[in-house]
Amino acid sequence: MSYTFQFGALLPYKADILAGIWLTLKLSFISILLGGLAGAVLASLRSTSGRAVRLVIDAYVEIIRNTPFLVQLFIVYFGLPGLGFRVGADTAALIGMTINLTAYSTEIIRAGIEAIHKSQIEAGEALGFTRFQILRHVIIVPAVGKVYPALCSQFVLMMLASSICSAISTPELAAAAAFVESQTYRSFEVYILVTLIYLTLALVLRGALALLGLWLFGRRAVRRPLAAMPEVSA
Repeated sequence: MSYTFQFGALLPYKADILAGIWLTLKLSFISILLGGLAGAVLASLRSTSGRAVRLVIDAYVEIIRNTPFLVQLFIVYFGLPGLGFRVGADTAALIGMTINLTAYSTEIIRAGIEAIHKSQIEAGEALGFTRFQILRHVIIVPAVGKVYPALCSQFVLMMLASSICSAISTPELAAAAAFVESQTYRSFEVYILVTLIYLTLALVLRGALALLGLWLFGRRAVRRPLAAMPEVSA
């Protein structure tokens, strides 16, 4: 049985594919920025606050990490309007991705914080550092440096998981692929192209994060940046 590839049939839809790529990148960049920062804040609060705050943060992390990302998106997109908050598909995707990534980032950074030896904190206190200075320079920065490869892996996985947002009609790359496939009936060609695009985006993002880690933390933070691949619920 022979099959004739016709990638030329996809050319009239290049604008749709490019628009999908752009939205995927935009959602990924913003959610990585917000989710990474929020994860650092929650991990810090968990290590410095009382039992009640720790329980709330732990509950949030466990709920998000043990429920499917798709269900979380549905709650944001279909559930919030029932409470009087109407959000568009793009906004709902961004909120869902940020909430999901925050939970994973919090857990990853928490592991880094727990790896900081108490003697380092005591040394900071002996040098007269304020509590904020100890948190920033002795705990958070070294902790993020220790877990940076795992954090990078989670960021890449979140970018790939953005394809799930097509389920709520967000016109990112996966949704654009579905539209092109419905118009051309060239399923094989469409999804080969999309696979290559996602692969390229993942490699570029991994490289960019590795360079960022090299600048921020030195060579130790960028060794085998995808060695640990945390799981994202789909």
